[in-house]
Amino acid sequence: MEKTLLRESAFLIPYILFLIIAGMPLFYMELALGQYNREGAATVWKICPVFKGVGYAVILIALYVGFYYNVIIAWSLYYLFSSFTFELPWTNCDNSWNSPNCTDPKLFNASVLGNGTKYSKYKLTPAAEFYERGVLHLHESRGIHDLGLPRWQLSLCLLVVVIILFFSLWKGVKTSGKVVWITATLPYVVLFVLLIHGITLPGAYNGINAYLHIDFRRLKEATVWIDAATQIFYSLGAGFGVLIAFASYNKFDNNCYRDALLTSTINCVTSFISGFAIFSILGYMAHEHKVKIEDVATEGAGLVFILYPEAISTLSGSTFWAVVFFIMLLTLGIDSSMGGMEAVITGLADDFQILKQHRKLFTFGVSFGTFLLALFCITNGGIYVLTLLDTFAAGTSILFAVLMEAIGVSWFYGVDRFSEDIQQMMGFKPGLYWRLCWKFVSPAFLLFVVIVSIINFKPLTYDDYTFPLWANRIGWGIALSSMILVPAYIIYKFMNVRGTFKEVSEMLIKCHEIAAVVALHPSLKTTSTCWEVGCAPSIALGSGVPLFI
Repeated sequence: MEKTLLRESAFLIPYILFLIIAGMPLFYMELALGQYNREGAATVWKICPVFKGVGYAVILIALYVGFYYNVIIAWSLYYLFSSFTFELPWTNCDNSWNSPNCTDPKLFNASVLGNGTKYSKYKLTPAAEFYERGVLHLHESRGIHDLGLPRWQLSLCLLVVVIILFFSLWKGVKTSGKVVWITATLPYVVLFVLLIHGITLPGAYNGINAYLHIDFRRLKEATVWIDAATQIFYSLGAGFGVLIAFASYNKFDNNCYRDALLTSTINCVTSFISGFAIFSILGYMAHEHKVKIEDVATEGAGLVFILYPEAISTLSGSTFWAVVFFIMLLTLGIDSSMGGMEAVITGLADDFQILKQHRKLFTFGVSFGTFLLALFCITNGGIYVLTLLDTFAAGTSILFAVLMEAIGVSWFYGVDRFSEDIQQMMGFKPGLYWRLCWKFVSPAFLLFVVIVSIINFKPLTYDDYTFPLWANRIGWGIALSSMILVPAYIIYKFMNVRGTFKEVSEMLIKCHEIAAVVALHPSLKTTSTCWEVGCAPSIALGSGVPLFI
């Protein structure tokens, strides 16, 4: 599931640029890293133990994202259940949750709105009130300080989602690999159906024309570039430990280079095509209400749970289209959440053998834990908690984590050594382009985006609500809680390993070289501090597969 689902063509320029110079190279890096070392996000740093904190950071980020992703999936499930009616519940103002000010959208046009109010910001339509009053009960909360109790309907939906995830993951890739055949392919079928139907609607051409029109003035805005960078990692899954976890189950000689190119290209093409499906509907909505497309355009939850359902409700056979649309959202969400939870489970289970020995129980613990914490997001003011997490849990922090990952692999482990690992797996070394991106281009790009995202930070808002200062501080605390693990682990290792500063530095940074010596001279195992720093030797077997002791 995309972090945000509406993007104009101006966004596509930095998106494609970042895909080429950072997304693809780092996607390739993570696949190769996991496949060669056969480890999760934390233990993969046996190649350079001083950077193991990066692994813990990405695991924590994946856990944070899992909290609120499951809530969004629960919303989709609630909408799906609500769609099984002859008349969709967000089509009229005659429901118990509607306010006296609820207005039939058929009465709206540019003259009715007036005062420069955008249709997408007018929250008195039946669809908007169903989302904010019928589902979220946001009107019963005064802000993030007034959350209230979890809504029982959403709690049940959340429980169903968590149960699905548990049974999809409890046996590892044996079950998740089968489930993904459905969750990964069904959305493409639904997207194709929605696209074909969308382009036949009146006004669709205007929407598509707006989508393909590039407003170069938008490229001057820092937020466009920051959003593009963040979106790259959300859509590809890089930086969450997901790719490393899944790649660790690959065959040793699997062509991960081909996988990286195909997957990232297909992902980009899918995002581009989905824009046609979205903007055709926006064009239709603008045509229906006789307003400009930019007046109906929005993104994120407003698009998915207000505008799109409202557009569907005006179509012939609206119940069918609603069911199809929310099945697509449900499967997309399950697919994304499975990846994030697998990253957490594999990453920690590979690091702690007791968790690996009791994987089913550990999977249950992670699932149940995310369920309990996600309850904060389904209270009356839960949308404020979700917005806080969405902004801080995996914004600057994920960019920082990927930056440190690129530095750790390229500069400390070494691009040349990493290239030799890839050659051992696939029979050829990465080209000059990939090596330059890994060592210079991608880290420079990531460093730039991290700095700009911090400099351009603005106090958090949700519609007209401005978060209090203490909430922003909590948000930054959440972001720092993952980022601090990188330097904290470095300090921890330096304080707990015997030897001079120079000796410890060499052991923590050049672990791969020491491990090779220990592998050739087993007698050194009893005296070498290599084992203290988490540096296990890699012994080449006859098959060429490294075995980590």
